[in-house]
Formats: sequence, C-alpha cells, structure tokens
Amino acid sequence: MDDALFDGGLFGADVAERAEEKLTENAPLAVRMRPRTLDEVVGQDHLLGPGAPLRRLVEGAAPASVLLYGPPGTGKTTLATLVSTATGRRFVALSALSSGVKEVRAVIDEARRRLGRSGESTVLFIDEVHRFSRTQQDALLGAVEDRVVLLVAATTENPFFSVVSPLLSRSLVLQLRPLTDDDVRTLVHRAVTDERGLAGAVSLATAAEDHLVRLAAGDARRALTALEAAADAAISQQGTEIDLATVESTVDKAAVRYDRAGDQHYDVVSAFIKSIRGSDVDAALHYLARMIEAGEDPRFVARRLIVHASEDVGMADPTALQTAVAAAQAVQLVGLPEGRLALAQATIHLATAPKSNAVITAVDAALSDVRRGEVGGVPPHLRDGHYTGASRLGHAQGYRYPHDIAEGVVAQQYAPDGLVGRDYYRPTPRGAERVLADRVPKLRRMTRGEPGDTETPR
Repeated sequence: MDDALFDGGLFGADVAERAEEKLTENAPLAVRMRPRTLDEVVGQDHLLGPGAPLRRLVEGAAPASVLLYGPPGTGKTTLATLVSTATGRRFVALSALSSGVKEVRAVIDEARRRLGRSGESTVLFIDEVHRFSRTQQDALLGAVEDRVVLLVAATTENPFFSVVSPLLSRSLVLQLRPLTDDDVRTLVHRAVTDERGLAGAVSLATAAEDHLVRLAAGDARRALTALEAAADAAISQQGTEIDLATVESTVDKAAVRYDRAGDQHYDVVSAFIKSIRGSDVDAALHYLARMIEAGEDPRFVARRLIVHASEDVGMADPTALQTAVAAAQAVQLVGLPEGRLALAQATIHLATAPKSNAVITAVDAALSDVRRGEVGGVPPHLRDGHYTGASRLGHAQGYRYPHDIAEGVVAQQYAPDGLVGRDYYRPTPRGAERVLADRVPKLRRMTRGEPGDTETPR
C-alpha cells in the first residue's frame, strides 16, 4: 500500500506526529490500515523473512540505502515508513512529482546539521524516484555515499532503466512482488474488523469479497479504497452487509461472471479458442476482454495463443507462432494493463490468419504409429558413423549427402523399413501452405525415387 502519504513536497514531522495524523477519522481507509509493525505487513516474505535484507534494514542491522521496485499497492511506502519507525531515525519524504534539486539539497543540508549536532540520522523517502532527472538523482550521490541520509526510494519502473548507475551501485535494489489473492483477502478481512478500519460496522458477502479481490489485481490500496466506498454506500442505506451489487455500483465496474477455477474459466477459454479457430476476430476479442477484465492470468492466455498458433494456423501462416511467442514475452516484460495490447494483436493475427490443422494432425499421426510399436530400425546408411568400428558394422555406409548434387535432393531411404511410403504431413491449400501443398508431394517422389517430376521444387 504505497499511496503518496504527503501529496508531494517536503515534510519533517516526527513519526509520532505523522502516525497521529494518519489515524484521524477523516483519513482514507487505506491510510488508517497501513501496517504499524513488520508483523502486520502482508506479502513480501522473500524480503521480510528472518535474515532477509529488508528485515535487517528495518531492525537497524543493515544501514544501507535501498531502491524498492514493484507495482502499485504492494507496500513500498509502508516499508519506507517502517524503516524510520523501527530505527528511530528522522523521516523526511519527497515526491519526485513536485520536488527538485533545491528541495533535495535542503533535506541533505538539514540532515548534515542534525547528524553533526545530535547524531540523529535521517531517512529520506523519495516516491516515484524514476521521475527525477539525472541531475536530481546526481544531487543525492554524495549524501548517500557518506550516509548523511539513508535513502529509501520507491519506483514502479525497472530501476536499471530509470535510475542512474552511480545511485544504483550505492543502493540495494529490492523487488516487491504483487500481492497474492490471499494476501489481499487478509487485508480486506482485517479492514472490516479492525478498530482502525470499519470496526465491524458492516459484513462482507463472499461474492462481494471475491469481486474486491479480483478488482485489486494485487494492489492492496485499490482493494481497500473500493471496500471503503462500498461500506459508505451500504451504511448510507442503513445496511449491514456489503453485497456484490453494492460493490458494483460504487466502483463503477461490473463483476464479470468468471470463476478462474470453475466452469466459467473453461467455458470462456473454450469459446475464445473456438472463435479464433472459426476466424471470428470480434468474438475472439470479446472473450479476450472478458478474461482480462475478470483477472485471468495473462500468461495463461498467452500460452493458449502459442499452442493454437501451431494447432489451428500452423504452416498456413508460419509467422502466427512468432507473433504469439512475442506476445507472451511482452506480457512477461510489461504485465497488465499494457500487455493487453500484445495479447489483442496476437488474437487478431491468429483469428484472421488462414487456418490449417496439418501440423497437429501430422505429429499426432506419427505419435500414434510410435505408440503402436511401429518404429523399426534406423536404416544403416543413416546411422552414426563417428565412432571407431562403425564402418565395420556397416553404419553410415552409402549415405548420399544432398548438398553434393545440384538439385539438393537425392533418392534414398530415410524412414524405417515398415514405414516407407507413410505420409503424415498433408498440407492444405490455404495461405502459405498452398506452396507446400505443391512442394511436399514432389519432394516425396524425389526422395523415394518414384516416377514423376525430376525438377527440384523451389
């Protein structure tokens, strides 16, 4: 939950004063429920376990500057606050959206005076540090190097692209992960019952809770903001329970009837794939949108696209597989919401491409023969001849190297004895496979020494 605590600018109030301000009844629910100790932090176990770097920093055992990198609502501001709270340091916050070099230098000068006068150290928290220019980031280097300030910087963007190298080398880079559904559910339950939150004034229906968790998409602040709006609506209507309709009406986003572990999951995915196979691009995009909106894992969608690029398009458009793989890589790199563009592009490509199931038909036919025991021995002239004694066994003898002749195709047996003449791949006359529908039979006749065309197909 790393929403901007201070709306930008420079703040030097001590921890107790800030804590009191956050706990006023007018503070947003997400602020009131901000964890006060490490034990209240949900998620990020990889950073907060015994001996983990962030726990050691919070407990004062590792006075190093850190860059907290992760998506919104995962706890960056909370952890920065706990660093100052648990170590008793002075806490100062700057927002890169509204602060410049002047403000940075003012903090450093005051931190240096306090350090020299009373030995009090300063934690400088900078939110959205990636928005600082190179000059602004360079202004921090000396103070970070000399530990005049302990820098805790937060960013939603990869710091290796957005933060200057000298600052990176002086800091620990800690990546926060999106909260799991269970993490968000824990925070929602806590907010409903805790005295700092809703204090049990309302209950939360299971369907409404599930919808809040889906809407959050790993962002705790989003879940608590939606919960607060729904609670206000329920209370204003003299209600004691937040139901699904209340959540829908307050967050202005309808719940998509979609159970990621149930029938709707399989039904929608099935309809998505069948729409692609049937070349209905609009229906395919509709089902894609339903999956995205319902919180389906985009990597799952990308994997299905990769499978069906070969199963339903195949050699009719060989570039379809390239597009699907590229979409999967793009989703892995940028996530949602931007990743929806790559998924949509791949969906459109596959839905509008010429179709062929010749790839899956071919490999499944070959597998069927192998499973029935129709394997046979590898023809001697195709066997490995690179070891001593191979020639005495007759291995690799008589093999004809296709590149030695102008045509590049020679007549010789490649298949095992019992499978000579067995055709698995049957190209369709659609798309790029039209060329193969003409080429493959000619290649078969040439390699098998059958009468017919002698000109090598191009």
